[in-house]
Amino acid sequence: MTRKRIWELDALRGICILGMVAIHAAFDLVDLLQVVSWQFPPLLSFIQNWGGVLFLLISGICATLSSRSVRRGLIVFGCGMIVTAVTIGLYLLGFADQSIIIYFGVLHCLGVCMMLWHFLGKLPTRALGVLGGVLAAVGLILRRFTVDTPYLIWLGLTFPGFATADYFPLLPHLGFFLLGAFLGRTLYRKQESLLPRAPVGNPMIRFACFCGRHSLAIYLLHQPVFALLATAVAWLLR
Repeated sequence: MTRKRIWELDALRGICILGMVAIHAAFDLVDLLQVVSWQFPPLLSFIQNWGGVLFLLISGICATLSSRSVRRGLIVFGCGMIVTAVTIGLYLLGFADQSIIIYFGVLHCLGVCMMLWHFLGKLPTRALGVLGGVLAAVGLILRRFTVDTPYLIWLGLTFPGFATADYFPLLPHLGFFLLGAFLGRTLYRKQESLLPRAPVGNPMIRFACFCGRHSLAIYLLHQPVFALLATAVAWLLR
């Protein structure tokens, strides 16, 4: 029997991916091609700073409700490597400077978290919460420091002058993922929606859920589409 999807998790994930799409669209126009000049409004700034954290929390919750985490993690991490290859290509072809390269972005991080969940998921629920809180706190502290090597970027230690278009190191984000897993085991023990009477037929809710169910495809496809649109806008404004 196929497990019934929990609509609010799909919807929240959809809202997060739509927020990322909005941020990347603004980045293409403002920073990458510099065809417009404006400051992010408060809502976009909030999404830019905290949308990724919410996405990792939701992913941690979903990890407690699904199986084959290693296989799923390998697929997501592989997609992250495709994004890395594309951004390197953009740099080498002269379409952007080196800061466009994504070394360890949200897909890399999420893929590794999902693979690690195969082992960490064996921990007791309280241990997950404690470990998640400790890793998140350590990661936030590490942001204050830099090292002289680029080989610890994945962990959360950067070098002076480091710049990238998308950066989600394991610390603190593995901590947020595990905190989400703690919430998943606590709030979704019955693997049922917490809001069963919500109007899920509402078009906006259905659209958010659709985006949440197809978040990986949307993430992979939206940047090339926006890059083409932004390039067309830049060409028209010459």
